[in-house]
Amino acid sequence: MGDAKKQARSEARRAQAKFERTQGQLEDATEARRESFKRAADAGLSMAEIAEAVGLHRTRVNQIIKGK
Repeated sequence: MGDAKKQARSEARRAQAKFERTQGQLEDATEARRESFKRAADAGLSMAEIAEAVGLHRTRVNQIIKGK
């Protein structure tokens, strides 16, 4: 196999591994955000109050809490 092909294959593997790590981090962050919004709601904050605190619309906060 030529050096260019070997290098391209190695680069593709590294990119895929990075993508998979990043995807896992995104999923973790998404769940942490949902849980945090849920705790805020359970503590008595309204959707509007949570939304104002984080800079989102209250309907989006409700969607996030519901896991959508």
